[in-house]
Amino acid sequence: MNERKCVEEAYSLLNEYGDDMYGPEKFTDKDQQLSESEGDDDDMEAALKKEVDDIKASTAMRLRRFQSVESGANNVVFIRTLGIEPEKLVHHILQDMYKTKKKKTRVILRMLPISGTCKAFLEDMKKYAETFLEPWFKAPNKGTFQIVYKSRNNSHMNREEVIKELAGIVSSLNSENKVDLTNPQYTVVVEIIKAVCCLSVVKDYMLFRKYNLQEVVKSAKEPSQVNPKQGNGKEAKLESGDKLNQNDLTEGKNNQQEVPENNEELGQTKPVSETEVVNEGEDKPELANQVTEESKSNESVLS
Repeated sequence: MNERKCVEEAYSLLNEYGDDMYGPEKFTDKDQQLSESEGDDDDMEAALKKEVDDIKASTAMRLRRFQSVESGANNVVFIRTLGIEPEKLVHHILQDMYKTKKKKTRVILRMLPISGTCKAFLEDMKKYAETFLEPWFKAPNKGTFQIVYKSRNNSHMNREEVIKELAGIVSSLNSENKVDLTNPQYTVVVEIIKAVCCLSVVKDYMLFRKYNLQEVVKSAKEPSQVNPKQGNGKEAKLESGDKLNQNDLTEGKNNQQEVPENNEELGQTKPVSETEVVNEGEDKPELANQVTEESKSNESVLS
């Protein structure tokens, strides 16, 4: 039930902001394509071409801008995207919710973009990350960073090894990349689900309350703080809300259940699901998009 509600909320939210960024979704007019392909059926070549075009038109009609797919874990919903940059779209959603403080979801807890996937084995992750992380951290690009690690339904990955190897790769790309657990410019998100590793690099992770849609709309309790310069030398336009406690960043607690903690804080409709937006251009994990309910996970941050 919660998974279905989460998918419905995700579609509503993503389509609202997707239309805002990319314009209304365009659908294929099958009837028009069929009429255009009608010709001389006596011509074998024309008839064959018509049949191929009809098949393509039928397939095109099934492709939507956002499509829910199976994930293989509880309380996690994956939404596949078509012609969309998930990291930009999700950041746009959180930025607007942060500014307006308007709550738009009831059951979605967090929304994270997924920009790349690979097999959840250390050597595969290292090889993939060396190329994946270049746009943000390879010289002349640079920035402060942290690594957030969470695993679900996986017992063979070692949290310390993964964080150590990925941090080493970031440092090797540019020695000026530095760890910042308080207010980093970039957060490397590592989500392990079964045998699939999902990776993304997001901005304003702490400012937007760990991309928590329930928390980001709450009023700031402390004086705002301007974000440091980003890697391209431009000043960030957003101002920081709550400055999270340093202990929150160095959790290191095994089997932490983030959902129940947030449920207690809200005390209203209990959000129990997370939504992850996956880039269509990447190899799809067998899981895709999913919502999990109180699934046991191991979440840690580079310390």
